[in-house]
Amino acid sequence: MSQDGLGYMTEERRMIRDAAREFTMKEVLPVANALDGPDGEIPMALREKLTEMGYFGITIPEAYGGLGLGIFEYCLICEQLSRGWMSVASIVARAQGGWIQKSMPEEMRKAYLPRVVRGEFLGASALSEPDTGSDLASISCRAVLDGDEWVLTGNKYWCTFADGADYLTVFARTSAPPSPEKRWQGISCFLIEKERGKFPAGMIGKPIPKIGYFGWKTFELALDGVRVPKRNLMGEEGKAFLLMSKGLEGARAHTAARAIGLAQGALEDAIAYATERKQFGMPIAEYQAIRFKIATMATEIEAARQLLYYVCNEIDSGRRCDKEASMVKYFASEMAERVTSTALQIFGGAGYTTLFPIERYWRDARLTKIFEGTSEIQQRVIATSLLGRSEVEAMIAERAFAGQAGKQREAA
Repeated sequence: MSQDGLGYMTEERRMIRDAAREFTMKEVLPVANALDGPDGEIPMALREKLTEMGYFGITIPEAYGGLGLGIFEYCLICEQLSRGWMSVASIVARAQGGWIQKSMPEEMRKAYLPRVVRGEFLGASALSEPDTGSDLASISCRAVLDGDEWVLTGNKYWCTFADGADYLTVFARTSAPPSPEKRWQGISCFLIEKERGKFPAGMIGKPIPKIGYFGWKTFELALDGVRVPKRNLMGEEGKAFLLMSKGLEGARAHTAARAIGLAQGALEDAIAYATERKQFGMPIAEYQAIRFKIATMATEIEAARQLLYYVCNEIDSGRRCDKEASMVKYFASEMAERVTSTALQIFGGAGYTTLFPIERYWRDARLTKIFEGTSEIQQRVIATSLLGRSEVEAMIAERAFAGQAGKQREAA
């Protein structure tokens, strides 16, 4: 099966992909098979090897010690890493400069980005809240300026790596939204430096029990008077939602790459199992039912991969492709759940054990339909791009605005 994109795959990109593949099969997959589980953690030794490969600085400019590559190469690498362990492809995303590259002045980039490349300054983002899933414009965590410090109060949810990160980026409301159409205004972003393995003063973290995405913990955070230096406001006050939105295309491409990597791992394992497993006197790969399943799986993976290549090329070319980024995130994540489920079926009862990594691919593939915007959110973005905003969306915005106004009055 082809993993090359016509007109996209240069010799350099093939070398980058193949090196990531070799690294994954040798270094990532064995660790994942040994440690994946509720109590397993990505070992520091593996993180150090990721640093040696340059994977914490894929998209960081060479001037700061990074590889200076684009979203295309970033997704090539992360697809391969996810073939071993999706969490490893995700911890790579906790570098790349994140919000620092997007919003910080040059002196802060010089101070922070080399540390990011060395794996010494990895971040975690606190956006969502217990009552605010996909509707991030409705967050209620508040930040009030007190002299030279911002004081943050509220709750955050789904903050993965909050304990192990070296800094947190927390989104909080600094002013009320002016209208239903501009509910995103008034949200600001703050960088909170912290000691690795601990939470800053005024913050408590409680792990959320989950069925997958192991290797690190995901937290619910309670902020009670967390104080942040005034200079650690990232970007313009009240406009952090726009800052976040600018990164969605790359983030959704990255999730699509992770989904494709999971599906590729499931396909390869299913092919290997089908050629070895015998029933009724012959390998199950000889039966048409199995052969057609594998043919369909391979086709769907390749279709998602080629769409991803197109989207990555558009992003790196500087062209807007929010609709297409939603398309590939939606298509690839839905595909990954189907493919990993089919692969598990090929394994039969063996697939429903922890003796094979197929159950890990299956569990993690299910998550790709939820994070970085659910499949339904992606469909909404695509539909709005094609059909315009619906009356229902306007009504929802009105109700959300009324709810936010009520919360602001209560807080006052």
